[in-house]
Amino acid sequence: MARQLEDKVVLITGAAAGMGREDAILMAQRGASIIAHDLLEDKLAETAELVRAAGGRVETFACDLTDAEAFAAGAAVAEKAFGRIDVLVNNAGIHGATPTEEVTEDAFDLMMGINLTGLFTCTQAVLPGMKARKSGVIVNISSGAGQRGAVNNSVYSASKSGVIGLTKAWAKELAPWNIRVNSVSPGPIMSEMALRARGIEGLKKRAETEIPLKRMGELIEIAYAVCYLASEESAFVTGQLVPVNGGTHIVGI
Repeated sequence: MARQLEDKVVLITGAAAGMGREDAILMAQRGASIIAHDLLEDKLAETAELVRAAGGRVETFACDLTDAEAFAAGAAVAEKAFGRIDVLVNNAGIHGATPTEEVTEDAFDLMMGINLTGLFTCTQAVLPGMKARKSGVIVNISSGAGQRGAVNNSVYSASKSGVIGLTKAWAKELAPWNIRVNSVSPGPIMSEMALRARGIEGLKKRAETEIPLKRMGELIEIAYAVCYLASEESAFVTGQLVPVNGGTHIVGI
């Protein structure tokens, strides 16, 4: 396998499962050293073993993403182990479908706290080192819901719209330090989260009726896009949103 990320150090939030774990494994296969973050220590340890099996070096740290001080401290310890952080993948996020009038203040704050505020403070934690080196890459995971909205997902949609806005603003703000910022926008992906929300039959029906390619996407297909944006192959790409959605947007879904 090509090693486009040779000698890169990559910090991935929410790396205990799903997209974050898939990113960590593929990026390790492509030469990166991985700093894996999550709240779930047991699952994080499993990710670390998979990264090592893929031939990668890995450091882990567990903390609540909404605790900015704890995250910054954990990231600093991990950064010291590898000497730097070249790439930040802001992957951590939560999802929940609730009619607008039933959304509680606590639920609103939790969704925004992880999906948007947490992403913001994670980025703040790595920027000093990137600016000092005048080099860095940030890849934010947004969502198709952030582009077009989703029924009973008003808060989630708003949080992911915010991620897209931060991506574009940061791309302009950080360009003088040669820090590139892009976003991957996953569409209908076969994941544990999707299975919990719709069930296997619901996902099959969605593939047949809503997706031009007539299938759900795979986690690895998101990881391919993340790897591209993290590598030098995308050295002239910044401020962009990369949809990986099987064509759902072209039919207005």
